[in-house]
Amino acid sequence: MFIEIIKTIILGIIEGFTEFLPISSTGHLYLADEFIKLNESKAFINMFMVVIQFGAILAVILIYFHKLNPFSPKKNHREKSQTWSIWFKVLVAILPSVIIGLPLNDWMDAHLTSWQVISATLLIYGILFIVVENWLKGKRPQTADLESLSYKTAFQIGLFQVLSLVPGTSRSGATILGGMTVGTSRFVATEFSFFLAIPTMFGASLLKIGKYFMKGNAFTSSQTIILLVGTLVSFIVAYASIKFLLDYIKRNDFKAFGWYRIVLAIVVIAYFGIKAMVA
Repeated sequence: MFIEIIKTIILGIIEGFTEFLPISSTGHLYLADEFIKLNESKAFINMFMVVIQFGAILAVILIYFHKLNPFSPKKNHREKSQTWSIWFKVLVAILPSVIIGLPLNDWMDAHLTSWQVISATLLIYGILFIVVENWLKGKRPQTADLESLSYKTAFQIGLFQVLSLVPGTSRSGATILGGMTVGTSRFVATEFSFFLAIPTMFGASLLKIGKYFMKGNAFTSSQTIILLVGTLVSFIVAYASIKFLLDYIKRNDFKAFGWYRIVLAIVVIAYFGIKAMVA
């Protein structure tokens, strides 16, 4: 059990660090699974990889609790109205994922979770980050703060989030890239991506747990411990990762993440390509 806890801690660190950076937590966890295999069933591992995202959600809620709390006694009427407005825009933005994503979720999991797809999406979006940053260089964003984010723009960002159903894309990567493409600043795109993660990832976690139990599965005591440890570690690391990203984008663009994705794609292709040849 001790070894399984160590593996869980490592996977929690990977999830927490990569979930909100635009580099694909799925891609990293898929690669990590090659070397850090939990001694559990495939069904449990697939569910675990999604549910530990709940820790990352809690990190967003903690950091932005005041900003996202429309009932805060410290806010005046105007500030409460602005908070409700943010939540309504988030609800509009998740509609594409609910309408398009839910029916395709199982098919995506069954047919697109492969190293070929993950390496391709890592590479494509890595290139796109560099291309979009070059295209936007010197241009002033149309939306420089969350209050001026329109419902139309929120919906457009939600459409980009649907792309993240393909493994290796990165939910944060797709929404941040989408936000910047439709005219938001890096900071607005990043913060809105965080807020959009709350209902999206919470819903995904509940969906995975529900499907797991509907298939007749149940948690053993060791599996419960693994889930709790993974979620806790994910929460702690995600908190630090969010703080890092918010500070980073005040002075830098996203090109470094684009280059990182390209390098990681090459590593994935090289590793699995060699593995296939020697098999």
